[in-house]
Amino acid sequence: MRDDYRMWLVRQKYDAGTVTAQMHRAGRVEKHYGDLDEHYAKDRLASVVASLVYTTEDKRRSRPNPSKIPFEGDIRSNLASYKNAIERYRRFRDNGGDVLGDEPLETTGVSPVALAPPGWADAEDLGQRIGLERDMQAALRLAIDDLEAGLKVVDEGAERFVESGRIDITCRDAAGAYVVIELKAGPAGQRAVAQVLSYMGDVLVEEADSEVRGILIASEFDKKAVAAARMAPSLKLVEYGVKFSFRPVST
Repeated sequence: MRDDYRMWLVRQKYDAGTVTAQMHRAGRVEKHYGDLDEHYAKDRLASVVASLVYTTEDKRRSRPNPSKIPFEGDIRSNLASYKNAIERYRRFRDNGGDVLGDEPLETTGVSPVALAPPGWADAEDLGQRIGLERDMQAALRLAIDDLEAGLKVVDEGAERFVESGRIDITCRDAAGAYVVIELKAGPAGQRAVAQVLSYMGDVLVEEADSEVRGILIASEFDKKAVAAARMAPSLKLVEYGVKFSFRPVST
């Protein structure tokens, strides 16, 4: 495992406890599977990730732990944590530890057309959007109850990886339903609605016995986004705002 991974996690604005947990889990996998960077060179860690999959059906049939990692407790939740840790390390390697390159265009709200031809101003704008979304995520995690009473974060302080991407924040509500939360620093369109619905569909498969709904947060929504959301009653659109307060400083 590369020495600069811890600093990369810090730059993602994860809190200290989450950074420590991610390092610990990646280290545990490496202890039992061998050098993670060698596995990355071989198949981008695909074989390691595949061995950490434990489905709802596996749990229902009480199948044994399929991984090389010994542990006590619930097999599905433990393996999900290790799998997410390795997928996060793969993301780190895919982007060379670069913060700007960490966010795929489809999750930034910036179209490829707007970014072409590439230039410093475009890169700066993209970096600002990514940084703002991370700041929003960190702030919301600390005040999740302000978004909706009864919400509890259940992703251990880091994005949850699913088949179609990674979920900004995963919660459970007061009734026990999973809540997929997606954040956009700027306006959101039809594409953002499709994105969060894809995440919700993946969680519905992974959590087969649970209800799943979503919350998409943005500065505003265009007409196509609002129209699309009308057909998805389990998805709620929420606009955020920023309020400044000022006080004089004694000199």
